[in-house]
Amino acid sequence: MSEEQGTGVPHIFGRQLKRLRTAAEMGRAELGSRTGYSESTIASFEQGRRIPSAEFIARADEVLGAHGVLLELVEEMERAQYPPFFRDAAKLEREAVEWHVYDTRVVNGLLQTEDYARSVFTMHRPVLDEETIGQRVSARLARQQFFSRKPLPTTSFVIEESVLRRRLGGRMVTRGQLEQILLIGQRRHVEIQVMPTDREEHAALTGPFTLIETKEGRRIAYVEAYKHSRLFTDRGTVRELQEQYGVLRAQALTPRESLAFVEKLLGET
Repeated sequence: MSEEQGTGVPHIFGRQLKRLRTAAEMGRAELGSRTGYSESTIASFEQGRRIPSAEFIARADEVLGAHGVLLELVEEMERAQYPPFFRDAAKLEREAVEWHVYDTRVVNGLLQTEDYARSVFTMHRPVLDEETIGQRVSARLARQQFFSRKPLPTTSFVIEESVLRRRLGGRMVTRGQLEQILLIGQRRHVEIQVMPTDREEHAALTGPFTLIETKEGRRIAYVEAYKHSRLFTDRGTVRELQEQYGVLRAQALTPRESLAFVEKLLGET
């Protein structure tokens, strides 16, 4: 596990899991068999090298007779799946009633295919080990349950044309990603817009951001930057970014035009 990822929580969970398994006089192979995992995967969980799913934690708690001891760590383990800079935003993402995104570098994580996400993490520097890459890909794909939550969150994306033309991972990965954008863009509660490169006016030259509204009506802005990503809750900053986003959407292609544009790119790829 990389230093960036390590919060101590996976290791605490691993020690608890091993302690409970030992007390139950159960080997790793037996616990794995009863929870649907291999002996080596159980070892990875106990050593804090791999983060288990909420489903595994619930099953292990039941099998080991832990009476909720392991279940108490589910939320913290879910947070530990993400790099530190995104953990607070990830919690908001699970609860938001509105989620509006402006992307300038790569396709947003909520829209990424497995192959595209793997390409992004593989290109990370310093290099991530294979186990960390696999874990982050799984966490990213799990985020996409966002689109099927009830009530359905109102969601929009404005994506720079250059992001869609960048062939991260190669031609087939790019084709799959464009197809994914078309599929998600057809959902009634999702609007995807493309900001053409040839536009002479642009309201958001300061970079990418996300606007969030919680079920309590709080409005929050998330701005991602190298090692300094943060959430803004002050009304002034949030209002500024809301104004930028509103004008940006007016300057971009409409949702219908944008999907037609993505189809055109797909035909060229």
